[in-house]
Amino acid sequence: MARTKDPAVRSLLLDRAAQMLRTRQPVTLRTLVAGTGVSTMAVYTYFGGMDGLWKALRQEGFTRLATRLAAVKMSADPVRDLAALGAAYLANALENPDLYRVMFDAGFDLEDGDAADGTLHRLVRSVERAQASGRFRDEVDPLELATQSWTIGHGLASLVATGPLPHQTLAHGAPMLTALFTSAGDEPARCRQSVEQGWGQPPGAVADRRAVVRGDPA
Repeated sequence: MARTKDPAVRSLLLDRAAQMLRTRQPVTLRTLVAGTGVSTMAVYTYFGGMDGLWKALRQEGFTRLATRLAAVKMSADPVRDLAALGAAYLANALENPDLYRVMFDAGFDLEDGDAADGTLHRLVRSVERAQASGRFRDEVDPLELATQSWTIGHGLASLVATGPLPHQTLAHGAPMLTALFTSAGDEPARCRQSVEQGWGQPPGAVADRRAVVRGDPA
């Protein structure tokens, strides 16, 4: 008779792996379960081995991202919404820097290969709304513009959440998105206002907490 799996054990191991990444500990079969009260066999039971664990950890990153993006309330202003989605993407990366790093490790497949596409499709739909409302030109390729928008967010996240630049760098996001959306046909002043409303204040408090964890000088 097959043994019933406990979702709590699976979550425990995923959280433990993320915590070890955050503190720069080597993640091996034995170090992963040390102090958790579960045996090394649990890694095989729940993930089929360490490769399966990394796949699940990568998937967890996209799952948390999808939850964060879904929480962004859409408004009557699609340009504001595009910026708000970018801000939510960045906030998720800053709050989950270790999962964020694993999300883009192409050395391990995703459990659900459509997970990454979901992020892009959400941006594409907002671009299409902006076109329908007359904010962006009809000839703009929604997929191309959505990809460019994601590239800006990903670049900032990589340089701040998992890279060398300080959180003040996040303030560049709004003017970069404004320039991108203006090039797509939006009126400059209106675009700037929409982007600033959606982007909001860079989540510096989260970045500051990361600095404390790393032991960076004040």
